[in-house]
Amino acid sequence: MLETVEQETGAAPEWSVIWLHGLGADGHDFAPIVPELVRPHWPAIRFVFPHAPKRPVSINNGMPMRAWYDIVSLDFRSRADATGVAESVAQVEELIAREQARGIPRERILLAGFSQGGAITLSAGLRRGQPLAGLVALSTYLPEVDAAAAQLAEGATAQPVFMAHGSADPVIPVQVAEHSLQVLRQLGFDVEWHRYPMAHQVCAEQIHALGDWLQARFAQG
Repeated sequence: MLETVEQETGAAPEWSVIWLHGLGADGHDFAPIVPELVRPHWPAIRFVFPHAPKRPVSINNGMPMRAWYDIVSLDFRSRADATGVAESVAQVEELIAREQARGIPRERILLAGFSQGGAITLSAGLRRGQPLAGLVALSTYLPEVDAAAAQLAEGATAQPVFMAHGSADPVIPVQVAEHSLQVLRQLGFDVEWHRYPMAHQVCAEQIHALGDWLQARFAQG
């Protein structure tokens, strides 16, 4: 089981949000977003921020760092180490199972991620026959995009998706994200897409839009 940082917005949480960080960061990276995102009338939420394992990253001269998978190529169609992606998806599934064991039904669990974490979020969502309440993918892309149709589990497209990206992102070009968006929509996912004049980051307008999207999920649940 991955080590995690946790925050609860109230006693006896009714919802869980599992949030995956980007390359080289850790579970503390997005913890400060909670007070900016959460609204007073929302149900009690447990935010779970796991630490990715440390592994050598080929594109960074093999330097070990926290990463959800190795980056083996500059080509976004093949840059993600498929074995590493599968391992991280399995670890995320363990976290989802733990939340269920703690009394949160899967219909009230959301999976979110930024950059590499967002890639794992989309990969896990694609493979999930038992849909979660939703997927949040920020400044990211769908790994193994050409194999997406083959990886799609029956029932997975019931999960709504929130995607947001910077038009000036130097790490993951917005065109790469838009291609992933098109593929997800072609597969049948309901994707809410936002594009902002920013780099590889999160902005206040994006947090507000995500809050609106989350509020709609809570209203349905």
